[in-house]
Amino acid sequence: MRIHSNRNPPTRSSLAVRLGGLLTATFLASCSSMIGPESARPPAAEKWLARARQEFQSADVENARDAVSRALTIVPTDTEARLLAGRIALARLDYAEALRLLKGVAGSEAAGLRGRALWYKGDLDAAADELEAMLDDPDVVDEWAKSIAKLARRGAGRAPFTVSGALLAAIEMQHVSAAAPFFVVPLEIDGESALAMVSTGTGEVVLDSSTRKEPSWVSLRFGKKLEINDVPALTQDLSGVSKQIGAPVKALLGVNLLRRLNATIDYSGWQFVVRSFSPPAPPDATRVDVAFIKGGGMVLRSSLGPDKSVQGPLLIDTSMTFPIALDKEGWKKAGFEADGLKRVEQDPEQKLKQGVVPMLRLGALEIPKVPGVYGAPLQAVEKQLQLDLDGVIGAGLLAYFRVTFGDGGRLMWIEDDTAVNKVLRGSAPAPVNEGQAPAAPPAEGAGPAGAPGSPALQEPALQAPLAPPTAPPTTAPKSTPPAAAPKSAPPAGAPKRTPDQ
Repeated sequence: MRIHSNRNPPTRSSLAVRLGGLLTATFLASCSSMIGPESARPPAAEKWLARARQEFQSADVENARDAVSRALTIVPTDTEARLLAGRIALARLDYAEALRLLKGVAGSEAAGLRGRALWYKGDLDAAADELEAMLDDPDVVDEWAKSIAKLARRGAGRAPFTVSGALLAAIEMQHVSAAAPFFVVPLEIDGESALAMVSTGTGEVVLDSSTRKEPSWVSLRFGKKLEINDVPALTQDLSGVSKQIGAPVKALLGVNLLRRLNATIDYSGWQFVVRSFSPPAPPDATRVDVAFIKGGGMVLRSSLGPDKSVQGPLLIDTSMTFPIALDKEGWKKAGFEADGLKRVEQDPEQKLKQGVVPMLRLGALEIPKVPGVYGAPLQAVEKQLQLDLDGVIGAGLLAYFRVTFGDGGRLMWIEDDTAVNKVLRGSAPAPVNEGQAPAAPPAEGAGPAGAPGSPALQEPALQAPLAPPTAPPTTAPKSTPPAAAPKSAPPAGAPKRTPDQ
């Protein structure tokens, strides 16, 4: 028995139509996959987003924020725009805004940004969730995130960076080297006396691995008066740092601790001050706004030459001994071709060159004739921060001034210490003479973390080039203090500063 079907058999023409439709759909799908997000955006949104990218690359954070906001008004769901806006909010330490912008955005980059915002905000469990989600991406390698995720899981019930005791504490800084300034302060770590180095090129507190085998939560006490509890601390071998500076350093004090302590660094005044409150503006200080790339890389904008409008980003790293280290573009802005700079003869690798920046501006402060170098490994830092830096400002410059963190670290107050330096000048060695070259670097492997031949910091996004200990090259700045004498207390008769008004 035959079964009759009501369906007509497909004709040759209908097959051709179906095949043509399938090929057309396939072609359109392949074309759509080739069209990038730039092509899908309206031209105005693409222009605002390109401008925001460029301004953020140069650490012009406020203008970048305005530009990306304009883009988001046109394309509010654009993933790339929201990621950039989240990075900008994190750099401004606006954690709630970063989390709002990144809510629902998929991918490991968004998870990593949310994890950082939650970590710095103090939401430990949620931070661990996001950081672990980021680390599930096989393309992601982030040792900092691994350590922080573990710390966050172990930190249940803790309130990070809880300050108790006195309102403030003033500690005498230790001048441990006659060759270069190192910002070394005494403190107690879990009740044990130790020396620590102030290191703004480091995000977190770092403990010597001889005292801690793995990341942990610690308590720090300053001047036996002010205590800060539940401080997260990573671990690293600091023996190279101790060898370099000539003192047994057991910890690095990272920028995320310093800004919470509203710290003042006064090297030539032999004073380090920590507070439980944000201090008022000093009467004779200039304000310098700073951003924190990835929440921890402390960056400011400055001009380096005669044109004030030509500015660029500079990382602040107090563990670098040079006053300033610039890349090729930085020296070009200062008015020099890097290839024409004079080589540092004592550099065994013959990679460093030296010159003098004609004018460095920090806020309203103009600093003439700042000695600097070319050849420090800045490219690695730029890659880690995903930023186009002009260079790094080190302790060799900041030692000449009194620097105070304000507004949770979003700004620094910088005071000129010229008057105090004149008083101290009689009891300290004379400054470096015109044309005097830096001292020879230490042997390979003796440098601190981040220097050639030494282990890197555990926060890869915040590594900075640490130079070997040197006397400042060529000409000293106009109002520089003399090199610090290797003493543990201020010279007799030196004036004592009032730690805080």
